[in-house]
Amino acid sequence: CFETMELDWRKMHYAFLSHEHTDHFLGMIWVIRYVAFLMCEGKYEGTFHVLGHEEVLEKARMVCQALLRRQEREMIGSRILLEAVEHLQEKQICGSSFRFFDIASTKAKQFGFQMRWPDGRKLVFPGDEPPSENTMELCRDADWLLSEAYCLYEEREIHTPYRYHHSTVREASETAERFHVKNLVLWHTEDATYGERKRRYTEEAGRYYRGNVWVPDDGEVILL
Repeated sequence: CFETMELDWRKMHYAFLSHEHTDHFLGMIWVIRYVAFLMCEGKYEGTFHVLGHEEVLEKARMVCQALLRRQEREMIGSRILLEAVEHLQEKQICGSSFRFFDIASTKAKQFGFQMRWPDGRKLVFPGDEPPSENTMELCRDADWLLSEAYCLYEEREIHTPYRYHHSTVREASETAERFHVKNLVLWHTEDATYGERKRRYTEEAGRYYRGNVWVPDDGEVILL
């Protein structure tokens, strides 16, 4: 993906690991491994920070210790820093303020974050579940809300989103409308509608939400 999009690994110095589910967790293992490889080759300057809650980072450390080469493992703790964050902890990263929070998932411990730019704009990533009652207020008046929307509301019986603690486009849009979100990014979707997903998701969202809707394809860049 990085090569396809012509992104420079050497410019990436921070990453966030929300939880242990394989569609999130295993990708981060590959990222850590490749950054460690670049460091061993003398092609990466500085440190690489992976942030997440303590449990998921400990599992990432265990997997890396089991799978990475000795030279790559030695980078963990010296130049690759696995930094645990706690519920409602705040950190300054690259000039912006981050507030991390436990989304109270019942599937696996999972964190999200609220990011504030110096100019006051706010982006919220509430994880890959609908915002819970104790995190909804963090989404209020967000300039950008990154919301999972597993399928269209009319196809909920086909894709069974509630079985996996996911929501539909309609419900994500209603949440964004309720909390006065300016830009809604719908992600973590099913793939069956890929060719028509952007159009169909945007149409459904527009019936329940008056802000801007973004349904990105893989590799698509959204300028914030």
